[in-house]
Amino acid sequence: MYRRWLSLLLFCVLSIGASIAQSQTEPFVVGDPLPDAPELAPRGAYKVGVRTLKLTNPGQADILKAKDGKAPAYDRPLTVEVWYPARIPQGQAELTQYEQVMGLANNPQRPVVPYTFAGRALRDAGPDVQSGPFPLVIVSHGYPGSRYLMTYLTENLASKGYVVVAIDHTESTYRDVASFSSTLLNRPLDDLFVLNEMARLSAKGSPSFLAGLCDASRTALIGYSMGGYGVLNVGGAGYSPQAVSLFKQLAGGSDTLRLRAAGSPALKAPVDTRIKAIIAFAPWGMERGVWDAEGLKGLRLPTLFIAGGKDDVSGYDKGIKLIYEGAVNADRYMLTYVNARHNVAPNAPVAAILKPGLPLNEYMHYAEPGWNERRINNINQHFVTAFLGWHLKGQDNRKYLDVPEKVTDGVWPGFKPRAVGLEMRHAKPD
Repeated sequence: MYRRWLSLLLFCVLSIGASIAQSQTEPFVVGDPLPDAPELAPRGAYKVGVRTLKLTNPGQADILKAKDGKAPAYDRPLTVEVWYPARIPQGQAELTQYEQVMGLANNPQRPVVPYTFAGRALRDAGPDVQSGPFPLVIVSHGYPGSRYLMTYLTENLASKGYVVVAIDHTESTYRDVASFSSTLLNRPLDDLFVLNEMARLSAKGSPSFLAGLCDASRTALIGYSMGGYGVLNVGGAGYSPQAVSLFKQLAGGSDTLRLRAAGSPALKAPVDTRIKAIIAFAPWGMERGVWDAEGLKGLRLPTLFIAGGKDDVSGYDKGIKLIYEGAVNADRYMLTYVNARHNVAPNAPVAAILKPGLPLNEYMHYAEPGWNERRINNINQHFVTAFLGWHLKGQDNRKYLDVPEKVTDGVWPGFKPRAVGLEMRHAKPD
């Protein structure tokens, strides 16, 4: 009997040890669904590939070198990451390692520290051209940030039949952050350039892997914080005279931002007809006078705003909410995380950022003090899926968006019981 119990105990210990070892080798991947994830959060039917592209936008204003109101021209480099429906051979894992950094360039208090984290995509996998072409989604990060800031969302959308392109905005990433003037000027210009490049690379006969894979005539733009500032402008919202004045102070007297201001030829022209929808996470600028009533009237595309009710960077009552209310010519929704602050868009903090001894800022750049970040990721996946499926694929997803203003105990379509802390507003064009 003693030997039998000893054998059983040894078996249990070995089994537990094997389970622990297996759990340690199985990577945690941001964006994986929690048990209470809403209905549209889990990944779709497509396998996902990922590739890095290096692009160059010629003849751009080098605003960092502006002097006496003039800026020399330069060829602006951009790195983008592309996630896409892929064909993955049997036996190959749909996994990758993203190379990221924490910290800030040229900041001794926050030195740049490389790290990696896992993703559910296969690097350089063959594209699933036979199932395409797929709508295009362009993603723009905050200041500073990187093209890997929202992989939970970019991978998820690719698995649902989209080609997703996230931009490293030069002079605005952790590795190369520079004067704010570059971010103010280049966000909408980068977005439009990448749209044109994706259309070119996807054309029939192109030597790119994107040929026949991407349908740029069905495009949506997603932006977070300063990315939201940029995508709203691309969507037709013109910058205010105060924004032009602020830019001029920061950019050596240059008033180049007037080219994207309300009333400028670019903003009087119809919005690029390829762009069908805008999603703006915590868009910046209202509290600083970057937007005004006249400029916001130019936004006419269907728009989903996503915000924290206590946003401490872009502001809520006098910031994001006023942008939502001022966009009177757009069919618009606003999802609010009650009591959340600014970080309603990024990946949940990964293991490298949770290590003891790191500066608190590295954690706080991703962390949301009032919410579980993984839950936010899942909820964003759900609503972004609903919104893009409606506007880019014609799916009847309005039931997920046309909901009571406040969720109470999971009564919203697609949510499990005990869901609380969310609000959804909807306003139709005047």
